[in-house]
Amino acid sequence: MSPEKLQAPRGTFDVLPEQAAARAAVEREARRIFEPAGYGRIETPTFEATELFARGVGESTDVVQKEMYTFDDGGGRSLTLRPEGTAPICRAYIEHGMHKLPQPVRLWYLSSFYRHEAPQAGRFRQFWQVGVETIGSDDPAVDAETIVLLADLLDAVGARDVRLRISSLGSPEARAAYRAELQAHLREHRAELSSDVRERIDLNPLRAFDADDPGTREVMAGAPRLLDRLSDEDAEHFAEVRALLDRAGVAYEVDSTLVRGLDYYTRTVFEFESAALGAQSGVGGGGRYDGLVEALGGPPAPGCGWAAGIERILLASDDAGGAVSGPPTSTPPVDLFVAFTDLTRRADAFGLTAEARRAGLGAQMELAGRSLKGQLKQADRVGARFVAILSVAGAALKDMESGEQRDVDRVAVLREVLRGRGAA
Repeated sequence: MSPEKLQAPRGTFDVLPEQAAARAAVEREARRIFEPAGYGRIETPTFEATELFARGVGESTDVVQKEMYTFDDGGGRSLTLRPEGTAPICRAYIEHGMHKLPQPVRLWYLSSFYRHEAPQAGRFRQFWQVGVETIGSDDPAVDAETIVLLADLLDAVGARDVRLRISSLGSPEARAAYRAELQAHLREHRAELSSDVRERIDLNPLRAFDADDPGTREVMAGAPRLLDRLSDEDAEHFAEVRALLDRAGVAYEVDSTLVRGLDYYTRTVFEFESAALGAQSGVGGGGRYDGLVEALGGPPAPGCGWAAGIERILLASDDAGGAVSGPPTSTPPVDLFVAFTDLTRRADAFGLTAEARRAGLGAQMELAGRSLKGQLKQADRVGARFVAILSVAGAALKDMESGEQRDVDRVAVLREVLRGRGAA
C-alpha cells in the first residue's frame, strides 16, 4: 500500500516560480514609495510571547480568543505565531529605545502572519502583509500620510475599483461611554440579534456592526453612532485628517459603521476595499493607536499604521507583475523636505509633499511639531537635497549643498527641485 500523498496544510499555499514575479513587484513598488518618504524596513520574529498579543491586540478580540496559533516552547513559555504586525513593531520600538530617535519613527514591513481562520479567496491561515507604522506623533498629518501611502501603492500596482472608507473611534474615554450606550441598545433588541452577537454584547459590542445576519443588521441600522459622540478635540482631529486627504486628492467616504477588529485603535480608522474582490472586499486598512506603546510598557508614544494583504492586493490587481521595472536603489535620496513656519501652512505643505512624490521625487515633510530651526536640522539629518519653507508670506527654497536660499513661487517649487536634481 503506497503512503498517503503529502500536501500543504489547509489554509496555506506554495508560491511557485511563475507566481513569484508578481509578489516581488509589489515589494519593489512598496520600497519605491515608502523609503523615499522616510520609512525604513523592519522585520520582527515570526513568533512572540503570547502576552504581547493578549495585552496589545486585546483579550476580547476574535484574534486572541479564536485565531492565534499558540504553543509551549518546551521550557514553560507560551509563544504565538504573529497574527498581526503592529504590536511586534511597538515591542521593537520599546526594546530598542527608538523613542530616543528623532520622532516620529517611520517603519515599513513585508512579512508572513498566521491566523486560524476559515480559508477563502485571498484569505489564508498563513498569509503575507505589507504595512507601515509611524510612531511618536499625534499630528493629523501622520494619519493622512499613512492613508495616502496605501492609496499610492494600490494605484501603482493597478488595484481595481478601489474605495476608501474612514471614520474615527475617538478617545478611549469617549468610546467607553459610547460602549455602554451601544450595549443598552443591543440588550433592548436582544431577541432580534444573532446568537454570536448576543454572546458578545458584554465583551465586544462594536463588532455587531460587522454582522451579516439580517436581523442584526436591522438592529444596527438604528444603533447610536460613535462618530456622533466624539469630543471637540477628536472631531477637530478627524476634520483635519479629511482636509489633508482632500488636499492630496484622495477620495474617501465617511462611514460611521466602520470598526476595526483590534482593541488598540483610537481616533482615525480606515479601510480600502476593492469591488473586484466580491463580498470579501477588504484589501487593507488600519488606524491610529495612541495608547498601545504605553500599554506594552513603553513611554507615551502615539502611533498610526496599516496593513494590506499581498494576496488580496494581487487578486484586486490587473497585472501586479508588470507594475515595476528594475531593482530599487539601496538608499533612496530625499530630494525635498517640506518645512512650514506655522500650522496654517501645514495643509499646503502636505499637498506639496504629495505632489512631489507623485512627480517621482523622494519627499518628506515635518510631522513632529519642530521649530523651523529643528525642521532644517531634521532635513539635514535625512540628507535632503532641497528644503521648501512655506510661510504666510510665501515660499522659499533652500539648497542644502550650497546653503543658498531664495524666494520662489509655490507652484514653481517642484520645477526648481526637478531642475536641480537634473543638474546634479
